[in-house]
Amino acid sequence: MADAIQLTLGDDGILVACMDLPGRPMNVVGDELMAGIAQAVERLADPAAKGLILTSAKADFCAGGDLDRMSKWTTAQEPFDASLAMKQVLRRLELQGKPVVAAINGHALGGGLELSLACHARIALANPRLKIGQPEVKLGLLPGGGGTVRLSRLVGIQQALQICGEGGDLSPAKALDLGLLTALALDRDDLLAQARAWIAAHPQARQPWDLPKFRMPGGDSRSPALAQLFSIAPSIASARSQGNYPAVQHIMSSIFEGGLLDFDNASVVESRYFAACAMSQASKNMIHTLWYQLSAIKKGASRPQVGPAGIAPSRVKKLGVLGAGMMGAGIAQVSARAGISVVLLDSTLEAAERGKACAQGLLDKAVKRGRSTPEQRDALLARITPTADFAALAGCELLIEAVFEDRAVKADVTRKAQAVLGAEVVFASNTSTLPITGLAQASAKPANFIGLHFFSPVDKMPLVEIIVGKETSDETLAKGFDYVLQIGQTPIVVNDSRGFYTSRVFATYVMEGIAMLKEGVHPRSIEVAGLQAGMPMPPLALQDEVSLSLGLHVADQTKKDFLADPSTSGKSHAEHPGMSVVRQLCEIGRIGKKAGKGFYDWSADGRQLWPGLGTLYPVAAQQPEQRELIDRLMFAQANEAARCFEEGVLRSVADGNIGSIFGWGFAPFHGGALQFIDAMGAAAFVARGRELAANFGPRFEPAAVVVRQAEDGGRFADT
Repeated sequence: MADAIQLTLGDDGILVACMDLPGRPMNVVGDELMAGIAQAVERLADPAAKGLILTSAKADFCAGGDLDRMSKWTTAQEPFDASLAMKQVLRRLELQGKPVVAAINGHALGGGLELSLACHARIALANPRLKIGQPEVKLGLLPGGGGTVRLSRLVGIQQALQICGEGGDLSPAKALDLGLLTALALDRDDLLAQARAWIAAHPQARQPWDLPKFRMPGGDSRSPALAQLFSIAPSIASARSQGNYPAVQHIMSSIFEGGLLDFDNASVVESRYFAACAMSQASKNMIHTLWYQLSAIKKGASRPQVGPAGIAPSRVKKLGVLGAGMMGAGIAQVSARAGISVVLLDSTLEAAERGKACAQGLLDKAVKRGRSTPEQRDALLARITPTADFAALAGCELLIEAVFEDRAVKADVTRKAQAVLGAEVVFASNTSTLPITGLAQASAKPANFIGLHFFSPVDKMPLVEIIVGKETSDETLAKGFDYVLQIGQTPIVVNDSRGFYTSRVFATYVMEGIAMLKEGVHPRSIEVAGLQAGMPMPPLALQDEVSLSLGLHVADQTKKDFLADPSTSGKSHAEHPGMSVVRQLCEIGRIGKKAGKGFYDWSADGRQLWPGLGTLYPVAAQQPEQRELIDRLMFAQANEAARCFEEGVLRSVADGNIGSIFGWGFAPFHGGALQFIDAMGAAAFVARGRELAANFGPRFEPAAVVVRQAEDGGRFADT
């Protein structure tokens, strides 16, 4: 087996340890890599060696911990021992008496950053796209290789809390400002030259925390200056996480307790908290979905592979967007950002130019915040051509229709566009509810028709739901899938149905909250339950955001289609009990945020629950427990997701879980709507679902697929 680290001793006496984990696209911290670093430490003991440079042969420095290894841990002792073993190697590295420099040539994240923190200096390429940080909290973990201990001693407790607790990325320039990096380099040659120069200038380098008179920057945990921070930080974190993310609390505890102890004892405390995180159900859920399932999707698990060689990858060079409203403008912007030339068409040139101006407004904000430059903004805008002339679509390889949710309007622009381009060009509809098979009837070639459901705001929402109609070809699906990856977003693939997957299940969340209001549950209790459940917004406020009038329009269209469908003849249309509330509020003009009034009164200062709700829907004397409200909100979503899987709307479990988290914000710590059922266990889910069905209606009756799992011990993860 090839070595994980290649060691080269130069004529200048400097040992270069180049990480190159065999069989992996990137370096990850595990037994193999740490064994290589241990060998480098032993080699550094050679009298001929004057110092060591730790760098990487791969594009990135080191991506983090080995999640494959972590997923096999079954007892807390295993992560605890693994954490301490890594720290023992790194402690020998920084105490062996010779200078060690991390030459960071690419992303240094998680365990990768922890490796560099054990070096006496850290020099990184001055590439603004290079990422430095401790993102472990996003997978329910904390830095287990000394990250909380060394960061506190290097940049101070307050910065360490922010870096570890938020899990965001730092650019090299920002990391340098914080003192996390020693210097920046122009290119790889400069990187290694600076590292060699630093070693020559510091022949007896020691870590700051190993010096006799060391004091933590900003004070340790006893410092009066930090008393206010530690008095309010736990409550702020609890308000944000609602206690659903144990890693957040464990990070604060590890940093606080570590700030009271010497380095070695603080390291042991960190390992204990790391083990607690690794064994938590939240971490297991998040790793399962946000790492393994998300990685599979991005690698094309949902993309069709046809023939011996499969369908060749494609890239769009010229895109047509029909409709320059908020969604169309957003689609144009993210496409132009990916280097695609975009024709943005609307009924008038003025409307099309307003759409481009909307994109410019977002880009101006990015320039103002330092996230872009005027030159980058202007280059992007130059790729967007506003027009009212369908002839300008000539040469487009993909068309995306983003007009009003009306079949007649969508059919009209479909025919006009195909008159210019012909039937062979792939045509996509950005609809959130209208079945794609029906919309494709306006196309001269339904096999080339597909749904691409973007989410608002397009530039911030990472998901695109790809909807496959009954006649959509695999080649068309592949082209749509490739385009979504090309613009840097995450595709899920679902089969055609009303509401598809995301809109259909999302509706159960807001409508359940509205049904509670009708029953006399206090609106504040409903909203708090949504947040306690881990949802990003409470149900009533969220319905206001998307507008009650839109919800009513969709409900009425659904009823109309149901009555017109021959297959439903003789059947009754069951409307959700919360829809009568939506109708009543719309009748009195309270249609949501866009009108400044819905369940809330909206103003420039924020939102407040409308006092009139108490008159229309009096609060019952006996109020339910919060646990019951939370269960109703979560079971409504998870059960509907299971029905989507059962009916074949969902094509994979991964699409269901990722779609729920990225599409409408299903509580990430549960790992997605289907993982919610797996983690609870099908038998427990069925038992609780039947209790809810007995009390609140048949919508809670467990999906047949979950009932079968309860009987045979199956799980969605095994499907």
